[in-house]
Amino acid sequence: MAAASSLNPADDAAPSVWADALQEEMQQAGLEVLGSCENMSGRGPALLQHSALLEDFTPEELDIFGASMFVVRAAPGQVLISEGDKGDWMLLVLSGTVDITKSTPAGDDDPDAQDSISRLAVIKEGAAMGEMSMFDRDLRYATCTAVDDVEAAVLSRAAIGQLIRRHPAVGAKLMVKIIQLLARRLRNTSNQVVRLLQKK
Repeated sequence: MAAASSLNPADDAAPSVWADALQEEMQQAGLEVLGSCENMSGRGPALLQHSALLEDFTPEELDIFGASMFVVRAAPGQVLISEGDKGDWMLLVLSGTVDITKSTPAGDDDPDAQDSISRLAVIKEGAAMGEMSMFDRDLRYATCTAVDDVEAAVLSRAAIGQLIRRHPAVGAKLMVKIIQLLARRLRNTSNQVVRLLQKK
């Protein structure tokens, strides 16, 4: 049996109750489950070049990280994450393009008004989405929809816990990268708010 510090991606590939339940949830949402993402280092340099989450990982660490996830496929127009849903998992886009939108409720003063939809971003290969809800288990802030054929790796809160227990160095590196992503998004949001206030 491998030691807890072993960098063998097969150690993390064993199915578990939480992984099976999450895969079933994805299938019920209409997403195609393609299997483990353990050979992440073999997905080519383009993914690493475009991913702030993966840029500091070695190929060996990438495969260990990948073994904690599974891959889903979405067809064009298919929703990957729905605003207002609950979820303790995030997605890493492996290929394709995803449209991120947010709805704004219509005002009470006009009974015929409809909710408006605003585009927040269009993201591509290497981008992460859904990490805030994974940590705080709050409702999803936005809807993420496949623009074309999309493959994405699913990382759950439970998988991160297992990764930290089995491979502490890889787990710690992952946590630092996710925190950096969240900090960057918070900084960008703060800058946007300041610009809006300056226009008034």
